[in-house]
This record gives sequence, structure tokens and C-alpha cells, in this order.
Amino acid sequence: MSAESSGASYAAAGVDIEAGDRAVDLMKEWVKKATRPEVVGGLGGFAGLFDASALKRYERPLLASATDGVGTKVDIARKMGVYDSIGHDLVGMVVDDLVVCGAEPLFMTDYICVGKVYPERVAAIVKGIAEGCVLAGCALVGGETAEHPGLLGADEFDVAGAGTGVVEADRVLGADRIRTGDAVIAMASSGLHSNGYSLVRHVLFDRAGMALDREVPEFGRTLGEELLEPTKIYSLDCLALTRTTDVHAFSHITGGGLANNLARVIPDGLHATVDRGTWTPGAVFDLVGSAGAVAREELEKTLNMGVGMIAVVPQESVRAALTTLADRGVDAWVSGEIVDRGDRAEAVTLTGDYAS
Repeated sequence: MSAESSGASYAAAGVDIEAGDRAVDLMKEWVKKATRPEVVGGLGGFAGLFDASALKRYERPLLASATDGVGTKVDIARKMGVYDSIGHDLVGMVVDDLVVCGAEPLFMTDYICVGKVYPERVAAIVKGIAEGCVLAGCALVGGETAEHPGLLGADEFDVAGAGTGVVEADRVLGADRIRTGDAVIAMASSGLHSNGYSLVRHVLFDRAGMALDREVPEFGRTLGEELLEPTKIYSLDCLALTRTTDVHAFSHITGGGLANNLARVIPDGLHATVDRGTWTPGAVFDLVGSAGAVAREELEKTLNMGVGMIAVVPQESVRAALTTLADRGVDAWVSGEIVDRGDRAEAVTLTGDYAS
């Protein structure tokens, strides 16, 4: 055996460059769909290019940035062999953080880490990310796929992404705009979204011993299909609200639940009361609670409980806000109001019981 044939190689170490190249070829058609007029060039460069001259129309443009992942929901996707839906989750987690301050999402990049590159699998993940970007009105300008043999199993992977948006300085939304008497408008989630899956997996699989292919009558589909329901992307809906109403603030309901996330935009001296009786959480939340004997307080600080986004608007804007959201197919309702805090320590209180 020659020294050349017996020597170490990247392939022998577990990295398949050819498979990576094929994955890039397969994903190109999807990335092309997730674009904007400001994107310069195409896939394949070392960096994505975005024409910033488009920002000249702003008096004082502020760039907003956000990054996130999908968390342990990727394990459900891996076991189900369904890889495109988590791309929607990734985009939703990033762009809906951007839009909270009123920023229009401009572009995203992604990072996919795998134990072994299966080109079709990687392309499916990117397909979902690209589709999510289209729903969010932003471009997918680049990304990275990394193969980590020895650190991840051949079927294991993780995804992350970063996004950039822009907002006019004098139109930044947040706590400083909120006033006593403002209405709290809730927008329905599409399910669990992409948070709390460590609890969900522990309860449903480890404690209750459920299988992903179990048919659940309350869902009208299998448990796995319900758990993979993509995160609803609200960015264009929220931007539409900023054009048609006087929005004071948004709150993206992610890890930590409704109260903790809404508290992040409530100013000192004010308080948000939210009435649970204004909505009914979906069946998946009941299942997690009952299967694991999870206390309501624990569920509420972990899961979104059926609300994915909050808008805080003045009372005179409520009708216009609800009309705008209804016209866009978003299930929304008035769930509470802003009052003086008084001697209360917390910024948000959930009252009553959920509607049955």
C-alpha cells in the first residue's frame, strides 16, 4: 500500500465535500425564491450582498438584528423524517423578534450543523427557510452548512439563523409609547411554535410513553404532525398594523410564556392585565398539561398557551387593528388592558380561567 493511499484524508475523517457541493446545488432553486430587489448577486459567494442605498428613503434608519434557533424541536423533525417545516420555525423565531421594535425584516442568513451531509435533507431544510423568508417578506442572502463528524451522530443536526431589519428612528416601538388605557390585543399561535420542547418531549415521550405516530382525535392527526406544526410568522401582519393603526408596542411570545415576554415592553409604573377567559388554548396544551400533571403556572411560563404575538394599541385603534388582522386571516382579540401598576410588583397579571 502506498503512502498516498494509506494517508489520512478529510473524507476518511468523516467530511464529504462532494455531498456538501451537491447540497448547495439542490438548495439554489429555493434560495432564488427568497429574494428582494435589493439583493445583489446570488448564492455561492463568501458573503451575501444587499444594496443599502434602499435605506436612503429613511431620515434616520436604525438597523435591527436578531438571532435564534429552533431548539429541541429539531429532534422531532429528525425522528419524523420531515425537514422543511423547521425552516418556517427558524424564520419565525428571528423575524418576529425584529418586528417587535417596528423593524421591517430585510434579510436572513442560516447556519446548519450536521453529523453527516445528506444533500436532499440539507436542501429540504433550506427549502423551508426560504419559504419562511417569503412569508416574512425578507431575503435569504446566504448561509453555512457545517459537517461535524464525531461531535454529532450521522442523523443529528441543528439549525440557527440571524436576521437584519430596519426601522425609522422616530417610529421605534416599545415601552416608552405605552399609556394607561391601552388595549392588549392577542394574536393566536399555530400551536407550540418552537419553544418548550424540552418539557413537551419529557412529558409526552419519557413520562407518558407516547409515540409520534399515535393518532390523537383532538388533533385530527398524529402526535408527530401536531408537534411539527410550523411557527406562525407574524412580521407582515405586524407591519400592516403599523401602517393602519397607532401601534405602541409588540411582544413576541416565545420562551418564558406570555406574562414574561409581555413584561419586557411594559414600562415602570404601568401594568398589563390579561384575561385568560378571552381565549381557549389549543388541545396540544391540554395534552401536555394532563399527560405530565404539569401545573398551570409551569405551563404558562414555558409555553405560549395559544398566543404567539401581542399588540398594544390605544383604545381608539382597536377596531382598525382587529379589522386589519381579520382581513389578513389572523385570529385576534382584545385580551386585556394597560392600567396603573399601583403597589403591584409584577408588570403583568393573568386573571380568570381559560374559556372552555
